Amino acid sequence: MNELVHLAIIMDGNGRWAQRQNKSRSFGHEEGAKQVRSITEYCAKIGVEYLTLYAFSTENWKRPKAEVDFLMKLLGKFLKQEAISLLENNIRFSVIGDTSKFSKALQKQIEELKALTQNCTGLTQILAINYGSRDEITRAINKAIKEGKEIDEKSFETLLDTNSFPDVDLLIRTGGDKRLSNFLLWQSAYAELFFTKTLWPDFSSGELETIISEYKSTSRRFGAL
Repeated sequence: MNELVHLAIIMDGNGRWAQRQNKSRSFGHEEGAKQVRSITEYCAKIGVEYLTLYAFSTENWKRPKAEVDFLMKLLGKFLKQEAISLLENNIRFSVIGDTSKFSKALQKQIEELKALTQNCTGLTQILAINYGSRDEITRAINKAIKEGKEIDEKSFETLLDTNSFPDVDLLIRTGGDKRLSNFLLWQSAYAELFFTKTLWPDFSSGELETIISEYKSTSRRFGAL
């Protein structure tokens, strides 16, 4: 039976979920943020060690300014509201991505929540914000060049945003699309991939349990026989 150490989720479908209910896309994003807490707490309960959630990509800046501004405010609200839940559930908070692009106030919130939960020993919740795998790899290469390093796979991994986290075991995408969208390309080299048509705000712990059960029954050979 496969052990599930690192679960990654592309949380897709907030906008479409809202539109189907004749609501604004912003309403969908708010409901999606609520679902983050539910799924995170469930993962902590069943013993997942790392949960990486694709919250805002490097490409999402191309969306209408009003939506981007709302997402930034929602992120700030999320960081403020989730502190109690994270502490109560012994969850450590971390991020990957280029956070230098965010406002100073938002950067401060991120660092404060990381510091507040640094001694938690259960699940590590990792938000991928202003994250793109190609951007991450490019930044790592430039760092290696700047430091004059000759790299191999192991040394290169130390330069990635995920340097302190294990590779992804299971990657799930909600919303019906079947693509990785520039998410954890290096880290998911041997991940099991699952795609569901369920839109993120409707994605339940029950469906996650079913997917995890199927994952545990698969044969992971990592290129061997």
